Amino acid sequence: MLRRSLLAALILTALPLSARAQDLVVFAAASLTDALTALGTDWTARTGTNVVFSFAGSPALARQIEQGAPADLFLSASPEWMDVLDSGGHLRDGTRRDLLGNALVLIAQGRGVAPVTLDAGLDLRGLLGEGRLSMAAPSVPAGSYGQVALANLGLWDSVADRIATSENVRVALNYVALGEAPLGIVYATDAAVQDNVTVLATFPEGSHPPITYPAAITAESTHPQAQAFLEHLSSDAARAVWERFGFVVLP
Repeated sequence: MLRRSLLAALILTALPLSARAQDLVVFAAASLTDALTALGTDWTARTGTNVVFSFAGSPALARQIEQGAPADLFLSASPEWMDVLDSGGHLRDGTRRDLLGNALVLIAQGRGVAPVTLDAGLDLRGLLGEGRLSMAAPSVPAGSYGQVALANLGLWDSVADRIATSENVRVALNYVALGEAPLGIVYATDAAVQDNVTVLATFPEGSHPPITYPAAITAESTHPQAQAFLEHLSSDAARAVWERFGFVVLP
């Protein structure tokens, strides 16, 4: 079984408790942690405005915004949760845009593990041995993409009872990196920032819906730099950062 102590240590806080009134508060999918942190540091150096990030699963963040959490911007790992906020009147009109794309990969713990072919002939259960397949929960975009992809490849039924679910994709990544699970399904960008995993295969694009990250300013935001920071995320300078971390910048 996965250790409860590990889970507790890896839980990401959804509310930026240290945020001050003058801070720009950004709620963002956990898979954006490294790239957005770099962009926020650059923004602070340019403008003097501190950017406070809250990284977690998109559903948890969307619900926090619905309940009045003080977010200025929201970046989701799928259109679904942006749609929820949009339909509820929680986004500023005209600010929503599709920002990034990503890929879904199967990973193993350690380096130099032999690649596999992701198709109906893969003995995924056999590869797991006595272990479990680490994934974000199906309610989280990465988990939903993963479940759909496995089902479309004819692999879901063989491993459905061997899934270890997590509240976001970064926790799923760390279970594999720390050897708590032999295999996992994460975004390509997550695997790229973890030294102790190997990408065994990339899921075919047609096996799951396109992975799209929309961004928008919340309707409740009054921060004077919210629009400028959103524009910065689509700038040439930001493109270089996104691409360095493996994201696809959408036109």
